[in-house]
Amino acid sequence: MSKSQVKSQMQSNGAVRFKMNAAIKTGAMCALILSSVLLSSCSDKASDVLKPSALPHAFIVIDQFGYDPEARKIAVLRNPQIGADAALEYVPSAQVHVVNVATGETVLRVKPKAWNASQLDDLSGDRVWHVDFSKVSNVGRYKIVDPDKDVSSVPFDIKPNVYRPVFVEAVRNFYYQRAGKEKLPPHIDQPWADGASHMQDMSARRFLDKENPDTQRDLYGGWYDAGDYNQYTTWTSNYIVTLLLTYAERPQIFTDNFNIPESGNRVPDLLDEVEWGAAWLRRMQNEDGSCLSVLGRAGASPPSAATEPSYYGDASTSASLSCAAAFALTSKIFAQRRSGKLRRKSADYKARAIAAWDWAEAHPNVVFRNNDEAAGTSGLAAGQQEVDDAQRMKIRLKAAIYLYAITGEKKYHAIIRETYRSYDIFKTGFLSDFRGFEYDDLLFYARLPNADRATAKQILTKLNPKNLSDDGAYLSPITEYTWGSNSSKARAGALRSHPATRSKHSYSRGVNYLHYLHGVNPLGLVYLSNMSEFGATTSVSTFYHSWFPDGDAKYDQVGVSTYGPLSGYLVGGPNPYYARSGCCPESCGPEGNKMCKTAPVTPPFGEPHMKSYGEFNEGWPWASWQVTENSLGYQSAYIRLLSRYVEAEE
Repeated sequence: MSKSQVKSQMQSNGAVRFKMNAAIKTGAMCALILSSVLLSSCSDKASDVLKPSALPHAFIVIDQFGYDPEARKIAVLRNPQIGADAALEYVPSAQVHVVNVATGETVLRVKPKAWNASQLDDLSGDRVWHVDFSKVSNVGRYKIVDPDKDVSSVPFDIKPNVYRPVFVEAVRNFYYQRAGKEKLPPHIDQPWADGASHMQDMSARRFLDKENPDTQRDLYGGWYDAGDYNQYTTWTSNYIVTLLLTYAERPQIFTDNFNIPESGNRVPDLLDEVEWGAAWLRRMQNEDGSCLSVLGRAGASPPSAATEPSYYGDASTSASLSCAAAFALTSKIFAQRRSGKLRRKSADYKARAIAAWDWAEAHPNVVFRNNDEAAGTSGLAAGQQEVDDAQRMKIRLKAAIYLYAITGEKKYHAIIRETYRSYDIFKTGFLSDFRGFEYDDLLFYARLPNADRATAKQILTKLNPKNLSDDGAYLSPITEYTWGSNSSKARAGALRSHPATRSKHSYSRGVNYLHYLHGVNPLGLVYLSNMSEFGATTSVSTFYHSWFPDGDAKYDQVGVSTYGPLSGYLVGGPNPYYARSGCCPESCGPEGNKMCKTAPVTPPFGEPHMKSYGEFNEGWPWASWQVTENSLGYQSAYIRLLSRYVEAEE
C-alpha cells in the first residue's frame, strides 16, 4: 500500500488526521541517538540533538499490568534478527520458570515452543517462542525467568479484575482532553493542573469571513481531538458512537466514581463524558439542522495559554449525517435511563438527529474542505475531515441505522437494506482492521429486534471472527501496520471479542490484542503514556502533544522532565510508512531548508514493521505525529477492547 493510499484509507476511516507542517523550530537539530550512538548529525550543539530512544530490548515480553487468574497466559520470547536490536541475541533454554517475586519460589517450569518451526517473523524481524503459563492462577506478583541465561521478564500481577485501574484512567483521558473545562485537583494531580482553555470558542467566527462579527458563534466545550487542540464534527461523532456502544454492552462496569467533575451525580461517568462531547455537537448544529464541519483552535502549553481566536468551517453533508448518527444513538441510550437529566434530553437529541438527517437528504453533496489551499481554507485545523462520495454514502448508512433504532421508520430501514452491501466486506469478503467503525454499526443493526433477519444473518456470517487469521508471532495479527496501527490492533481485538460474534476461542484471541498494547510486542513497551503508577515497568515516556511539547522542562519526557506527560494516552504506534516531512519552500530561509534536508529519525524509519516506533515528539520536519501522537479515535477503540476484560467493582 502506497503512502497516499494509506492516507486515504486512514482519513476515510476517521481514525487519524495527517498533520500539516508545524511551525519551524528555532535552531538546527539532529537525528535520533540510539543506545548513545549518534546516527546522523546536523548541529554541533548538544542541546539541539533529538532525545535518545530509551526503549529497552526485552527478550521475554508479557502484559506488564498482568493477567486475570483464569485467563490464558502466554509470554513471548524473542531473538532479534533484523532491526536496531539485531546485534542482541537470546535463544531460550530448554525450560523457563515462572517465579513468585515475593517468595522467590518457582511455581511452574515450561518448555518454550518455537513459533512457525523457528522461522523468522518478517513483520517483527524476530525469531519467537511462546511460553504458556495459564496453569498459574494464584494471586501474586510473578516473573518469567530463564535462570540459565540470566534473562527475565519484568514483573507482573495475577489477580482478579487486574485491568480495572488502567480502564478508569483510559476513560479519564477524555476529561484530560476537554476544552473549556478547568483541570484542577482533586480531579487531576497538581503538576498538570490548568485553567479552562479555549474560552474564546464562545466567540468563534467563520473562517471564510473572519472579520465579520455577525458570524460569531458559541462553540464552547468538546474535546481536543488528538495532540493538537482542533475538533472535527465527523470524528467527534464517531467517538461518541463508540463510547455509547461500549456502554450499552456492559453498563455495569461504568460507575459514577471515575474522579471527573461530574462524579457522584448518580450518572455513570462515561455518560457524563458523552454528554460533554454531544453538547459541543449541539452547538455545532445550525437552526436548519445542518452541522458545522470543524473548529480550529490555537495551540500552546499548557492549554489555557492558547489565547488566539478560534474559527469554524461551514456546514457539510458528511458532518450533518455524522451528527445525525451520534444524536440518534445518544437519544436511544439516554432514553434508557430510569430518570434524571439525561433521560429528559433524549427527546431533544432525537429531534436534532432527524433535523440533521433531513437537511443532509435535501443537500446530499455539500462539501467543506478545511486546510485546503484551493478552497481558501489553509490554516483551518490540521487534517482533512471531508470525505469522498463513497465514504459519504457509508456515513449516510450509519445515520440510517441509528435513526431506525430510535424511530422504527421504514424509510431508514429501506436505506439500510439497499446500501449495506456497499461496505467492503460484502464486495471482497475481506475483513479489514481499518473498518472497525463500520463493523460496529453493522453489528448493532444485526442485533436490533426489528432488523431484517436475512440481512442480520448475512452480517453476522461475514463478520464472524473465525474468518480471521490467528497466526502471528506476537499473537495479534492485523491486516497491515500503518499510521495508527495501535488503533487497528484495538479494533481487531474488539471484533474478535464482540458479543454478537464471539465464542470462547475468539474471546481469548481478542485479549491477545490487549496484551500486545500492554507490552507483548517486540519493544516490550506499554503503548500508554506514563503508566508506572499503574504497574507498567516500561511505558510511553514521551509523545506528540501540544500540552507536552519537545524540550518542555515540566512535561516533555518521563525521567527527563520534572513530571513528564499525563498518564493513559494511547499513542499511534509502529508505522513503517513514517518519513520526515517534505522540504519547505525557499521562504523558510537557509536554516529551514537545512533542517528539512536532514535524515528521518531512525528508528522508526528503516525498521521492520512492528519495530517502526521511536520515543520522540519532535515537530517539523521530523513529524513525530506519524508515530507517537495520541488520538481520541485510538483511545475510544482501546476503551472498547479493554471494556471486554474488565469487571464491575466489588
